[in-house]
Amino acid sequence: MLYVMCMDGRRTESPASPQVVLPDGWPRPRGYAQALRVPAGRELVFVAGQIGWDETERLVSGDFPVQFERALQNCVTVVRAAGGDARDIVRFTMYCTDRNAYLMNRRLVGEAYRRVMGEHYPAMSLVEVSALIEAGALIEIEATAAVPPADTGRKA
Repeated sequence: MLYVMCMDGRRTESPASPQVVLPDGWPRPRGYAQALRVPAGRELVFVAGQIGWDETERLVSGDFPVQFERALQNCVTVVRAAGGDARDIVRFTMYCTDRNAYLMNRRLVGEAYRRVMGEHYPAMSLVEVSALIEAGALIEIEATAAVPPADTGRKA
């Protein structure tokens, strides 16, 4: 019988939520997953790049960890609007303008991450870019989520 590990650590035969994929013999990565498998029946939500601004499109700070936390919160807010929550996010792609700002603030970034995402770690990539479109933005985060199907009220 095939068992898989769900994101919440449970072992199950028929998962309803995304499952962590870890190749045999590989160590469990810290702070991200190598891959996630999304079971049939989930709906994909592709979240456009979110930066560290508020609802009025003003940057919340010039500080990297503060912008990071707000960009992450913005991603979760969009996923919630689509009927999911933070645990439904299966991938982040992060674009930062200064790799060293990320590395120097790793502890604060990690704390901000856990405040928003808890202990949920999807697949992630971090890419350094020369600039972002919005002046003053230090980080932009794209997300992909696999949310439960919406109840559309349609009959088959």
